[in-house]
Amino acid sequence: MCRCNRREFFRQAAGGGAWMAASSILKSSQSAHERIRVAVVGLGGRGRHSLCGAIYQLAKEENVEIAGLSDCDRRRMEAAAKEVEQRLSVRPRLEVDMRRLLEDKSIHAVMIATPNHWHALQTIWACQAGKDVYVEKPASHNVLEGRKMVEAARKYRCMVQVGTQCRSSPKIREGIAKLHQGVIGRVYMARGIAFKLRSGGKNAFGPVPEGLNWDLWLGPAPESPYNQLAITRWRFLKAYGNGELGDQGVHQVDVIRWGLRLDQHPVRIQSMGANNFRPASDEDTPGQQTMTAKFAGKDEGRDLLVHFETRDGFTNEEAGMGIKYPFVDHRNVCGVIFFGTEGYMIIPDYSSYYTFLGPNREPGPHDSVPGSPMMDADHVRNWLQAIRSRRQEELSADIEQGHLSAAVCHLANIACSLERTLQFDPVSEKFVDDPEADKLLSRQYRPPYLLPEQV
Repeated sequence: MCRCNRREFFRQAAGGGAWMAASSILKSSQSAHERIRVAVVGLGGRGRHSLCGAIYQLAKEENVEIAGLSDCDRRRMEAAAKEVEQRLSVRPRLEVDMRRLLEDKSIHAVMIATPNHWHALQTIWACQAGKDVYVEKPASHNVLEGRKMVEAARKYRCMVQVGTQCRSSPKIREGIAKLHQGVIGRVYMARGIAFKLRSGGKNAFGPVPEGLNWDLWLGPAPESPYNQLAITRWRFLKAYGNGELGDQGVHQVDVIRWGLRLDQHPVRIQSMGANNFRPASDEDTPGQQTMTAKFAGKDEGRDLLVHFETRDGFTNEEAGMGIKYPFVDHRNVCGVIFFGTEGYMIIPDYSSYYTFLGPNREPGPHDSVPGSPMMDADHVRNWLQAIRSRRQEELSADIEQGHLSAAVCHLANIACSLERTLQFDPVSEKFVDDPEADKLLSRQYRPPYLLPEQV
């Protein structure tokens, strides 16, 4: 893996501007009367509408403002700026290169909604600049990146929240609490599903559109000519995303880990995949994928099995999810099923839970929020409150949890790629006697966008 000197890189990339060493920053608790100035990086659907939207909702309540915007596409950035100005009556600072915003000492925190291949590097840079971070899921593009993100957050004492919003959903928190209290007895297994109708796509190479900095969009990914498919379908291209399992699936994997109290990586993992619904697509991640992971159990030595499945074509409902309990709409079927000795629980969306007890599946405790909202504002509010308190343990989805959940998806994708069952050492974060698999725990980085060995 290529590496470079961080100070030299920022000096060159930021035009020689002075870089603020994070080690010199003494963080202190912010009172509710102090305004938190946030920069939003990546202004596609999640950044512009969901994260900015959460700030619009919380601006007065949490004394927060959008002070900066950054996107590789200048036209998209300008459009977002107009909306911010209309909603908050302030004109944010605009920078195509987010590193310029990191130099601004008046900006306290950064929200990152870029493609997956950028998450780690941007989070590390922000921590090194002394900024707190909200990074969209999955936390990382590969396992090593996730560990480096945790190291950076701890070293620079930054509040790094991952965008797995279920962790801040009051109803799901209630459901998980009841699960831990034994509402369905002893939980012995969990299954997650992500059945989302996907159409696929073809490569569309051509000239770079006006206003787009393609080099910055690629960042650490391999050199490539401009491809419209990458812009619109990056989630399903291995160079930039992690497939359906690492996109939608990481939400459900995170809920499973939470519900089963899994605080380490799996010890064994297997996965198979295919692309039978959209065989003509140029996307290189599987549309149909199954995963089974075994975690070392703490309950009387019992190991725990976690199963996950994705489908990208027409499909049935499962456990009522998709018909009676729709995931935002009736087309997609996503959710989690916990199996216990006294019944089962389903979590079919971002804001509800239902239990079914005994052999006749009698309805048990349940609650929901109409419309199945993602609870973005609740999740951002939790992050802002942790920024003020400087208490990492108050974060609903701290980077360590984000790393562990994303890693399950990464390990499954590696097993799928190699087409064999893999043994994993949770402590060393390496495969057991498998150098071929170990190579896939990271990636080659395109200079100068290099993952630092020492954060």
